[in-house]
Amino acid sequence: MKLKNKLIGGLIASASVFLFAVNAGQNAKAATVNNDYALSSSEGLSLKTSNNVVIAHATGTYAPAVNNAIFEKRTWYSNGAYVQYIVGDGGKIYRVGAEGYQAWGAGSWANANAPVQIELAQTYSSSEFKQDYITYVNLLRSSAIKYGIPTDVDSSAWRGIKSHLWITNNVWGDHTDPYGYLASHGITKAQFAHDVKYGFSSSGNNVNPTPTPVPKPSKPTNKKKVDVTYAFHQRGGSWYPDVKNFGSGSNGYAGAPYQANDLLYVKVKHGSIKYRVHTMEDGWLPWIHKANKKDTVNGVAGIKGHTIDGVQMYYTTPSGETYQQAYYRSQTTQRANYLGTCADNGSVSGYDSWAGMYGEPLDRLQINIDNHNNF
Repeated sequence: MKLKNKLIGGLIASASVFLFAVNAGQNAKAATVNNDYALSSSEGLSLKTSNNVVIAHATGTYAPAVNNAIFEKRTWYSNGAYVQYIVGDGGKIYRVGAEGYQAWGAGSWANANAPVQIELAQTYSSSEFKQDYITYVNLLRSSAIKYGIPTDVDSSAWRGIKSHLWITNNVWGDHTDPYGYLASHGITKAQFAHDVKYGFSSSGNNVNPTPTPVPKPSKPTNKKKVDVTYAFHQRGGSWYPDVKNFGSGSNGYAGAPYQANDLLYVKVKHGSIKYRVHTMEDGWLPWIHKANKKDTVNGVAGIKGHTIDGVQMYYTTPSGETYQQAYYRSQTTQRANYLGTCADNGSVSGYDSWAGMYGEPLDRLQINIDNHNNF
């Protein structure tokens, strides 16, 4: 049951033009904001936000933005869900909630810290997506600048522009938007972060386009096969059998469904790996560089009896060899599917920097060492 809050009074602006501050005030692009579906003076939450994040959403359904705005306006109280802006229908902006006041978009922490949350309506049309994307990116960027929030997307800092996936991975929830939808139109996480950082000019061109890579002369590769062996220790139980690399069956991951773990052991036959765990009782523990199940102080990560809810690792490639990373992913006792794939400690653009979910016991883990993701 959601606790309803005192309603706001007279907080919806009557102005219909929003200026995108694309590049320190230069190349500003004026866009019309449709207020037809904005919450009235007797609707919405009266709680002001702290100005720490701007949240990027995607609607999750292929429907016009105006339909989403109508729905949020009509059901904001009964459904307990609405945001400040919805972008779509060829680059249009629909206002629903009031800026600077809490919306119901991504959980209590996110709602309390986000003066602006923005939904991107989904379309199958490439031409419509392009217009929507430019408006969405510029609105995210200009909103952050307006409230003194960094324009970095999904950084490790607690201030900045955050995807709903970041909120899920770092705070609470099970949403992964907007990345799945962006990827369907060819936009990677790295491209999205770049575009938001620099914005688009009034002509729709990227202010600082990503340079086209210059092809490097081909060189013989010196890639070595790296096997990784690892195991979990069940909380209150014993060590599970070692797992080498990963597979699709019950022998293809460390741990067991719905069982919490308290110790982790990882070793590689070539190169070196360091790893650490986050426990619900202690937070992040020190990095471990060895692998010895009998040494529960320096040979394994974790504390006996303390529940692991996060894992991070980093593989070091021997000098002169093709650079490889530790790719890994996890499940929790509260989720049916694997969370996002991680690559080392976030060194590879587009991949998460640690596996798990704060507050949810981690029950399964898969690891693979390679120069690309095999999951």
